[in-house]
Amino acid sequence: NMFPLIQRCCFHTSFKLPKLTGARLLLRGKNVTTWSSLGPQPQRAVCPLSRFPNLKPASVYASQLQAFHTSLPVFKKKTPPESETEAQKPKESLKDAPKPALYLSLAGLIPFVSVPLVMAIQGTYYPEVAFAQVTCGAAMVSFLGGMRWGFALPENSPAKPDWLNLGNSIVLPLLAWQALLFRDITQGAVMLVLALGIALHYDIALLPDYPRWFKILRVWGTVVMVLSLLATLSLKLYYD
Repeated sequence: NMFPLIQRCCFHTSFKLPKLTGARLLLRGKNVTTWSSLGPQPQRAVCPLSRFPNLKPASVYASQLQAFHTSLPVFKKKTPPESETEAQKPKESLKDAPKPALYLSLAGLIPFVSVPLVMAIQGTYYPEVAFAQVTCGAAMVSFLGGMRWGFALPENSPAKPDWLNLGNSIVLPLLAWQALLFRDITQGAVMLVLALGIALHYDIALLPDYPRWFKILRVWGTVVMVLSLLATLSLKLYYD
């Protein structure tokens, strides 16, 4: 007999009590007291646990615990930022270069490499051959400057025909012209090395609108041309 009484006292009435606050709770307490003195259900007024409005039934705690243990956290798939997506893309290399551009660029390096190679094989320094190498280098630097105009002038080009793109391209032909004006081959070769470095800086850092394969090709081509000019100067100093 006590267990149904405790169950009805602690669990049945607690669902209604949290909804009552303030004066309503006091009024209901009075009504329950008067009703218990007159009516046939005195056990509701006798139970001390029914006086706490914040008391929750054990079934509510059980459901919360069950939800706490059984609910799995929802992990949203994070979208990687643009920098990570660009890093995940396959990068271009020299294999992606068009065959005509790759073969013509390699053929343009033959005059630079052959001059110091022939001098080293013959064991003699030839001023006319060294001047031919400087002349070829001046033509190459002028071509790199004019190529920027051809890249920036089309309407759908990513490079704009502004002072930065077109004005800096004029600097390279001027340096090439100055290299041909020197009577000494050493001064002309040094001027060409400076012009090739400026052209590479334009294409890689200052005006980075070319494809990646072309940038790689420009780096390797500039390294070969500069080393060939320095090799010619070294042979001149050695044999003279």
